[in-house]
Amino acid sequence: MTGAAELEQDLRALGIEEGETLLVQSSLRSLGGLDGGPEVLLRALLATLGERGTLVVFTATPENSNTSRVALAPTEGMTEQQEREYWRTRPPFDPDRTPASRILGHFSELVRQAPGAVRSRHPQTSFAAIGLRAADLTADHLLDSHLGPDSPVGWLYRHRARALLIGVPAWCCTALHLAEYLQPDPPLQTYGCVLPDGHWTSFEAVHLRDEHFPGMTGALEAVPSLIRGGLGAADCFLMDIADGVTVADRHLRDRRRTAPPGGS
Repeated sequence: MTGAAELEQDLRALGIEEGETLLVQSSLRSLGGLDGGPEVLLRALLATLGERGTLVVFTATPENSNTSRVALAPTEGMTEQQEREYWRTRPPFDPDRTPASRILGHFSELVRQAPGAVRSRHPQTSFAAIGLRAADLTADHLLDSHLGPDSPVGWLYRHRARALLIGVPAWCCTALHLAEYLQPDPPLQTYGCVLPDGHWTSFEAVHLRDEHFPGMTGALEAVPSLIRGGLGAADCFLMDIADGVTVADRHLRDRRRTAPPGGS
């Protein structure tokens, strides 16, 4: 069983610095046994970052949508009337109470509920943070900028924050989606969700996709600033977010140039 002191030692050996801002995405299972459960990872991260550091997690709620696979799955097999009732009774997003989606894992929800945590108010792609810069980085999150320049991802990019991927590959870093906004004439999509006031709204924003990121693995792992190491039993990547976005941007542009006519 791995305890908080051992995790702190591993985090410092990885290169986590006191006072930095760190986006963390994790597979808790990959860490092996934790002496005290997931809370010891939270304590170890906060202790390593110190009073001037900031811990950030993705607390998205894709269930609050009329387009995501997670949201649409429960309506399969419903009659038209049942489906209308399902969407009519969708609970509104409440940044103080709506839990992070289960697909993100337990750690995101643990951070969201932690004392002092601050959450951005986007009804589909919120982030939660604890620490010195938490209020600043979660303050501005425009509806049409899910993971774009006017979101916590944009803040992390501009302030040269880093991402720690625990037991997950580097291409899984949520912040890499910023590269989709940097493309010339990115494809758009109409999104719908329930706002905190209980009303449905529709809006147009960049069509975000996951399938083009696994192909970036080799390029991301070749970035000079990328650090690979261990935390407990987990393999980890520590990545400068701006460097990762630069790689993702280049990959998407190259992919567009080489795509056959009519392809993506």
